[in-house]
Amino acid sequence: MLDAESGGVGGSGGGSDLERGVDALKKFHGQVTALLRDFEGGEGGSTKVAEQRVSRGSFSGAQLAFAEADGFFTQYNRVHRELVSLSKTLGDQIEMLTIGVHAADVGFDNVEEDMRLRFHAIQSSVEQERTVREAQRPTTPAEKSAEREPARDNDTALPTDLG
Repeated sequence: MLDAESGGVGGSGGGSDLERGVDALKKFHGQVTALLRDFEGGEGGSTKVAEQRVSRGSFSGAQLAFAEADGFFTQYNRVHRELVSLSKTLGDQIEMLTIGVHAADVGFDNVEEDMRLRFHAIQSSVEQERTVREAQRPTTPAEKSAEREPARDNDTALPTDLG
């Protein structure tokens, strides 16, 4: 067991727990800021992800009826939208954590008003997005199965004579 004289709980040897905690938060803040800068500037940033698009014509001729290509393109667009949303949300949450770490360092009352407003705006946005996603989440096994495997057109409608 650690005693007070050796710097254990309640001890004064080596600095207080609060000082060590603040130093750790400052270090964490610097790391998060660097990660956010690298993330947004890299290929995973919301701007870069949003720019990466594939057209329907990339899978087959634009006017050629091809049910599988249409289904794939639909799923591609859905996944792309989700990735753009995830990238933006992740960046916002990292920013919110950065503000939170800063507030823990200087005290929430000492945080600039615009940073407090930004923190609460991000927090509200994340909560609202979570609520919407939970409402859209399938609840029955049939709904879950339908979400994983999209409905297909009647396969008999496809041409069988390819020669």
